[in-house]
Order: sequence, then C-alpha cells, then structure tokens
Amino acid sequence: MGMVSAIGFDVPQALHALRHCQTGIGPIRFLQTRHRGTLPAAEVKASDYELATLLGLDDIRDYSRTALLGIMAAREAAAHARLHEHPYLRTGIVSATSVGGIDKSEVFFGEFLKDQARGGDLHYMVSHDCGDSTERIADDLGIKDFVSTISTACSSAANAIMLGARLIKAGMLDRVLVGGSDAITRYTLNGFNSLRIVDENWCRPFDQNRNGLNLGEAAAYLVLESARAVEESRKTPLAELSGFGNANDAYHQTASSPDGAGALRAMQLALHQSGLTTSHIDYINAHGTATPNNDLSEGQALKNLFKDYLPRFSSTKSYTGHTLAAAGSVEAVISVLSLQHGIIIPNLNFKDPIAELEIAPVVAFEEGIALRSILSNSFGFGGNCSAMIFSSC
Repeated sequence: MGMVSAIGFDVPQALHALRHCQTGIGPIRFLQTRHRGTLPAAEVKASDYELATLLGLDDIRDYSRTALLGIMAAREAAAHARLHEHPYLRTGIVSATSVGGIDKSEVFFGEFLKDQARGGDLHYMVSHDCGDSTERIADDLGIKDFVSTISTACSSAANAIMLGARLIKAGMLDRVLVGGSDAITRYTLNGFNSLRIVDENWCRPFDQNRNGLNLGEAAAYLVLESARAVEESRKTPLAELSGFGNANDAYHQTASSPDGAGALRAMQLALHQSGLTTSHIDYINAHGTATPNNDLSEGQALKNLFKDYLPRFSSTKSYTGHTLAAAGSVEAVISVLSLQHGIIIPNLNFKDPIAELEIAPVVAFEEGIALRSILSNSFGFGGNCSAMIFSSC
C-alpha cells in the first residue's frame, strides 16, 4: 500500500496520525484562493515544488499536482509490494481521478482571460485530461501490460479497485496497482462551495448539526495480486478483497436517494459475492461526507441492511477531508491498517445523533480488537455507489 494525504506523506505517517486522532484539516496554505482564512481544507503539507524535490523530478511544468501526488503514493505501494521482482508477471494499473490536471488548466484560463487575442499557453493544457496522471504513474513505474483510468466521481477509486480485481479474476493480469489521486483546485473548491455543502468549520460526520464537508487531497494505491502471484513471490498478503458491489439508483445528479437504495444494493452485492453475512462485518468505514443528504441516506441504508445488528462504524473523512476520486482507496488503506493492527479509528467532532436515525459512530480510539471483515463504502455523484469488503487472511 502507498498513501500521501493531509495526515502524512506515507502509510506509516498516516497510521501515526490516526492512532493519535490527529486531523489533517486546517487553514488553506498552498491553494491560491479567495477562500483562504474562511474555508478549511485537508491539504497535503507541501507545495508542488517541494513534492517534485521529494520525487527527484527536475522539470515539473507538465506535471499536475494530481500526478505528483499519484507518483508519490504509487512508488510507495510498488516498493512495498516489490513490483520490480518477477517481471514476467503481467502487471497493470487502474487509477482514478476526477480533478485530473485542472490545476494547470486554471493557469491557462487565467492567462487567456487576461489577453484573449494572444491566448493562453496551451502547454498548460497538456495534463488536463484525467488519463494524463495515470500515464505518468505508469511510465514512472514501467507498467505497460494494462493502463486504464476511471472517473465516477467520489466512488472512482473504489471502482478502480473493483476493476483491478475483475481483471485478475478474468485471467488478464497477475497483479494490478489500483487506487486514485486528486488534488484540491479552485474549480473544485468553488464548485462544492456553490452547492452549499462546504463547512466553514471542521466537518462533523453523522452529527445532527453537520453542515457540510471539508475538501481534501490525496493519493492512495494498493497492489492486488492473484493467488498464484502471491504464492510464486512468497509474500504474505496484508488482507483479502473478499467482496465488492456497485449499484446506481439514478435518483439525482448529485443527491443520494432518501432511502439509500443505491447504497443498500451495493452493500448487498458485496456481501453476496463474499459469501459473508452481516454478522461477519466487524466495522464499517462509512462514506460519511458530513453533508446533510449523504449521512442521512447512508445511515438509513446501514439500518436497512443490518437491522438490529449494526457494527461499529465511523467516517475517517474527519481526518483526511473528502478526497473525491481518491476517497475509496484512501479508506481502503485505512481499512487494511485497521485489520492489520486491530484498531478502530474514531469519528471526530461527533456530539449528537441524527434525529431520524438515532445511531452513533465510534468516538474513541479502540485497539486490540480481533477484526475479521471490514465494509468500506464509497458513494459518488450521479448515484454511483460502491462497497468493498476487506477480510483478514
């Protein structure tokens, strides 16, 4: 696994922050925006230049921030999985993003608006499309057998993980680097703020008085391998992706359905594929964006699925912010860490249960717990709902 986020430049740093309940959300430092000082965000604590220095890259004019974050996290995952070994194994990458190279596009349009006769520097548009960051990660790691990009809003990275698993199951690849990367841009911050779902304070997932999300940026990748690849490389798996499901209730362009129909169906599909029942789920890493609509909808879906037995649950977006397309892989990494170390990360800033639900997330750090399976939810705009189950090996 590999991850760079507001709570650390790698997985060990993230684990330390999670263990000590340290949020990465704070005042905006790096993004050039009029909202500095008013809207908090979960930024990676480095400028583009500092990221490039850490990566040993000299000329980053063509590199979007999304690509820089992606390369950093992907390198960690590749090194952790020793991808350089056994080069004969068919290796692919499925990477997710929704922001793509918009940070560079904003520079172009800024120049264009100042002097339309001259036009902007088209060089900044080279990295605009979503596939650019995937190609740069693949080139950096020398991955050539399969390269693909997924963009399904906030369920993107979860769907990238699911596609990677399907490629292995179909016998097309032996191992796949899966995950996603997204950076904070003015476009995304202004866009979510125009929807009136950005909180001016720290987000409060599943709280009665929640008032919106905090945007975050991150990149996180995991390496999926077939049973044969694991056996031949004599590795010890960190966890098993035992089930997954994707569903869409097509309720609204942005809002989740009030009864959480899509979320419920995705979780049911994940359970069915895994062969597990609700009683086997020991913890739920909820999507939990802290928006009025999502938390009520997801909470209702959880109650409909688990009925009288609702496992411990929490939203780790109170640490990383909502990292958009990267959210599914960020939370997949956190779920695997929970399995490995027997820990449950508490939901920060929670005080009062949602009146319609009367359910409460975990609010205190727990460790020494024998966790068998964890359900991780990722729900996107347009009703694209995904659920994954990670189990101990």
